[in-house]
Amino acid sequence: MEKADKIKQAYMEYFLENGTQPQSVYSFTKKLKIKESEFYDYYNSFELLESSIWLDFFKETIQKIEAEPVYATYSVREKLLAFYYTWIEVLKQNRSYASQTWRLIDKRKLKTPTFLVDLKNAFKEYSRDLVMEGKESREVQPRKYLDERYPDAFWLQLLMVLDFWVKDKSKGFEQTDAMIEKAVNTSFDLMASSALDSVLDFAKFLYQNR
Repeated sequence: MEKADKIKQAYMEYFLENGTQPQSVYSFTKKLKIKESEFYDYYNSFELLESSIWLDFFKETIQKIEAEPVYATYSVREKLLAFYYTWIEVLKQNRSYASQTWRLIDKRKLKTPTFLVDLKNAFKEYSRDLVMEGKESREVQPRKYLDERYPDAFWLQLLMVLDFWVKDKSKGFEQTDAMIEKAVNTSFDLMASSALDSVLDFAKFLYQNR
Protein backbone atom coordinates (compact mmCIF):
# COMPACT_ATOMS: atom_id res chain seq x y z
CA MET A 1 0.00 0.00 0.00
CA GLU A 2 1.36 3.42 -0.97
CA LYS A 3 1.89 5.94 1.82
CA ALA A 4 -0.88 8.23 0.53
CA ASP A 5 -3.34 5.34 0.63
CA LYS A 6 -2.08 4.29 4.06
CA ILE A 7 -2.78 7.80 5.36
CA LYS A 8 -6.27 7.77 3.85
CA GLN A 9 -7.09 4.39 5.34
CA ALA A 10 -5.84 5.43 8.76
CA TYR A 11 -7.86 8.64 8.60
CA MET A 12 -11.07 6.80 7.66
CA GLU A 13 -10.56 4.36 10.53
CA TYR A 14 -9.97 7.20 12.98
CA PHE A 15 -13.04 9.05 11.75
CA LEU A 16 -15.25 5.98 12.11
CA GLU A 17 -13.96 5.20 15.58
CA ASN A 18 -14.20 8.77 16.89
CA GLY A 19 -16.87 10.41 14.76
CA THR A 20 -14.70 13.42 14.08
CA GLN A 21 -11.38 14.55 12.62
CA PRO A 22 -8.19 14.05 14.65
CA GLN A 23 -7.36 17.01 16.89
CA SER A 24 -4.27 17.81 14.87
CA VAL A 25 -2.05 16.51 12.10
CA TYR A 26 0.68 16.09 14.71
CA SER A 27 -1.35 13.74 16.93
CA PHE A 28 -2.63 11.84 13.91
CA THR A 29 0.80 11.25 12.37
CA LYS A 30 2.28 10.37 15.74
CA LYS A 31 -0.29 7.60 16.12
CA LEU A 32 0.38 6.52 12.54
CA LYS A 33 4.13 6.50 13.30
CA ILE A 34 5.14 8.75 10.44
CA LYS A 35 6.64 12.23 10.39
CA GLU A 36 4.22 15.15 10.25
CA SER A 37 6.04 16.40 7.17
CA GLU A 38 5.17 13.15 5.38
CA PHE A 39 1.47 13.95 5.75
CA TYR A 40 2.02 17.33 4.12
CA ASP A 41 3.81 15.67 1.23
CA TYR A 42 0.37 14.48 0.14
CA TYR A 43 -2.29 16.62 1.83
CA ASN A 44 -2.39 20.21 3.06
CA SER A 45 -5.20 19.56 5.54
CA PHE A 46 -7.72 16.99 6.71
CA GLU A 47 -10.33 18.70 4.55
CA LEU A 48 -8.27 18.11 1.41
CA LEU A 49 -7.66 14.53 2.54
CA GLU A 50 -11.42 13.98 2.82
CA SER A 51 -11.89 15.55 -0.61
CA SER A 52 -9.31 13.15 -2.05
CA ILE A 53 -11.17 10.18 -0.54
CA TRP A 54 -14.45 11.15 -2.21
CA LEU A 55 -12.71 11.91 -5.48
CA ASP A 56 -11.19 8.43 -5.32
CA PHE A 57 -14.71 6.96 -5.12
CA PHE A 58 -15.51 8.79 -8.35
CA LYS A 59 -12.29 7.74 -10.10
CA GLU A 60 -12.80 4.11 -9.14
CA THR A 61 -16.34 4.27 -10.53
CA ILE A 62 -15.15 5.70 -13.85
CA GLN A 63 -12.40 3.08 -14.11
CA LYS A 64 -14.87 0.27 -13.53
CA ILE A 65 -17.48 1.39 -16.05
CA GLU A 66 -14.95 2.27 -18.75
CA ALA A 67 -13.26 -1.11 -18.29
CA GLU A 68 -16.44 -2.73 -19.63
CA PRO A 69 -16.31 -2.74 -23.47
CA VAL A 70 -20.11 -2.54 -23.67
CA TYR A 71 -20.09 0.83 -21.91
CA ALA A 72 -18.91 2.60 -25.08
CA THR A 73 -21.99 1.31 -26.93
CA TYR A 74 -24.46 2.64 -24.36
CA SER A 75 -26.78 5.58 -24.90
CA VAL A 76 -26.06 8.55 -22.64
CA ARG A 77 -29.04 7.58 -20.51
CA GLU A 78 -27.58 4.09 -20.06
CA LYS A 79 -24.14 5.53 -19.32
CA LEU A 80 -25.47 7.65 -16.49
CA LEU A 81 -27.42 4.69 -15.13
CA ALA A 82 -24.25 2.59 -15.25
CA PHE A 83 -22.36 5.32 -13.45
CA TYR A 84 -24.87 5.57 -10.60
CA TYR A 85 -25.22 1.82 -10.13
CA THR A 86 -21.44 1.36 -10.10
CA TRP A 87 -20.90 4.39 -7.87
CA ILE A 88 -23.24 2.92 -5.27
CA GLU A 89 -21.38 -0.40 -5.48
CA VAL A 90 -18.11 1.45 -4.81
CA LEU A 91 -19.66 3.34 -1.90
CA LYS A 92 -20.98 0.09 -0.41
CA GLN A 93 -17.37 -0.91 0.27
CA ASN A 94 -17.08 2.19 2.47
CA ARG A 95 -20.70 2.65 3.54
CA SER A 96 -19.94 3.45 7.18
CA TYR A 97 -17.53 6.24 6.25
CA ALA A 98 -19.68 7.62 3.41
CA SER A 99 -22.83 7.58 5.54
CA GLN A 100 -21.20 9.15 8.57
CA THR A 101 -19.58 12.01 6.66
CA TRP A 102 -22.79 12.67 4.70
CA ARG A 103 -24.91 12.81 7.86
CA LEU A 104 -22.65 15.50 9.33
CA ILE A 105 -23.54 17.93 6.53
CA ASP A 106 -25.94 20.74 7.34
CA LYS A 107 -28.40 20.19 4.49
CA ARG A 108 -29.90 23.64 5.06
CA LYS A 109 -26.74 25.27 3.74
CA LEU A 110 -26.51 25.62 -0.03
CA LYS A 111 -22.71 25.76 -0.09
CA THR A 112 -21.01 22.55 -1.20
CA PRO A 113 -18.99 21.10 1.71
CA THR A 114 -15.23 21.12 1.17
CA PHE A 115 -14.95 17.34 1.04
CA LEU A 116 -17.30 17.20 -1.97
CA VAL A 117 -15.82 20.05 -4.04
CA ASP A 118 -13.40 17.90 -6.07
CA LEU A 119 -16.08 15.28 -6.60
CA LYS A 120 -18.48 17.98 -7.75
CA ASN A 121 -16.02 19.35 -10.30
CA ALA A 122 -15.15 15.90 -11.65
CA PHE A 123 -18.77 14.75 -11.86
CA LYS A 124 -19.94 17.97 -13.54
CA GLU A 125 -17.22 17.54 -16.16
CA TYR A 126 -18.35 13.95 -16.70
CA SER A 127 -22.03 14.94 -16.97
CA ARG A 128 -21.13 17.84 -19.27
CA ASP A 129 -19.53 15.35 -21.66
CA LEU A 130 -22.67 13.21 -21.47
CA VAL A 131 -24.87 16.20 -22.33
CA MET A 132 -22.69 17.06 -25.34
CA GLU A 133 -22.81 13.46 -26.49
CA GLY A 134 -26.58 13.43 -25.97
CA LYS A 135 -27.04 16.52 -28.10
CA GLU A 136 -25.08 14.88 -30.91
CA SER A 137 -27.16 11.69 -30.68
CA ARG A 138 -30.37 13.74 -30.28
CA GLU A 139 -31.05 12.17 -26.90
CA VAL A 140 -30.82 15.66 -25.44
CA GLN A 141 -32.75 18.50 -27.04
CA PRO A 142 -30.52 21.57 -27.51
CA ARG A 143 -31.96 24.49 -25.53
CA LYS A 144 -30.18 27.83 -25.50
CA TYR A 145 -28.81 28.68 -22.04
CA LEU A 146 -30.74 25.91 -20.31
CA ASP A 147 -28.61 23.00 -21.50
CA GLU A 148 -25.60 24.74 -19.93
CA ARG A 149 -27.30 24.19 -16.57
CA TYR A 150 -27.86 20.45 -17.02
CA PRO A 151 -24.58 19.49 -15.27
CA ASP A 152 -25.74 21.46 -12.22
CA ALA A 153 -29.04 19.59 -12.28
CA PHE A 154 -27.22 16.26 -12.54
CA TRP A 155 -25.05 17.23 -9.56
CA LEU A 156 -28.17 17.83 -7.50
CA GLN A 157 -29.47 14.48 -8.73
CA LEU A 158 -26.28 12.77 -7.58
CA LEU A 159 -26.70 14.30 -4.11
CA MET A 160 -30.30 13.09 -4.05
CA VAL A 161 -29.16 9.58 -4.92
CA LEU A 162 -26.51 9.70 -2.19
CA ASP A 163 -28.98 10.96 0.42
CA PHE A 164 -31.54 8.31 -0.57
CA TRP A 165 -28.94 5.52 -0.39
CA VAL A 166 -27.68 6.62 3.03
CA LYS A 167 -31.26 6.41 4.38
CA ASP A 168 -32.23 3.27 2.41
CA LYS A 169 -33.06 0.30 4.66
CA SER A 170 -34.29 -2.03 1.91
CA LYS A 171 -32.63 -5.39 1.27
CA GLY A 172 -29.63 -5.02 -1.02
CA PHE A 173 -30.55 -1.33 -1.36
CA GLU A 174 -33.06 -2.32 -4.01
CA GLN A 175 -35.06 0.86 -3.39
CA THR A 176 -31.98 2.91 -4.28
CA ASP A 177 -31.70 1.03 -7.58
CA ALA A 178 -35.34 1.82 -8.30
CA MET A 179 -34.85 5.47 -7.37
CA ILE A 180 -31.84 5.75 -9.68
CA GLU A 181 -33.78 4.30 -12.60
CA LYS A 182 -36.74 6.61 -12.09
CA ALA A 183 -34.58 9.71 -11.56
CA VAL A 184 -32.43 9.15 -14.65
CA ASN A 185 -35.36 8.18 -16.88
CA THR A 186 -37.37 11.21 -15.79
CA SER A 187 -34.49 13.62 -16.39
CA PHE A 188 -33.72 12.27 -19.85
CA ASP A 189 -37.39 12.11 -20.80
CA LEU A 190 -37.61 15.81 -20.00
CA MET A 191 -34.39 16.70 -21.80
CA ALA A 192 -35.36 14.76 -24.91
CA SER A 193 -39.03 15.63 -25.31
CA SER A 194 -40.96 18.77 -26.06
CA ALA A 195 -42.68 18.52 -22.67
CA LEU A 196 -40.04 20.64 -20.98
CA ASP A 197 -40.28 23.26 -23.71
CA SER A 198 -44.03 23.47 -23.14
CA VAL A 199 -43.55 23.90 -19.40
CA LEU A 200 -40.92 26.61 -19.93
CA ASP A 201 -43.09 28.41 -22.48
CA PHE A 202 -46.05 28.35 -20.09
CA ALA A 203 -43.88 29.61 -17.22
CA LYS A 204 -42.60 32.41 -19.43
CA PHE A 205 -46.17 33.33 -20.39
CA LEU A 206 -47.27 33.47 -16.75
CA TYR A 207 -44.26 35.58 -15.80
CA GLN A 208 -44.87 38.07 -18.60
CA ASN A 209 -48.57 38.36 -17.78
CA ARG A 210 -48.50 38.56 -13.98
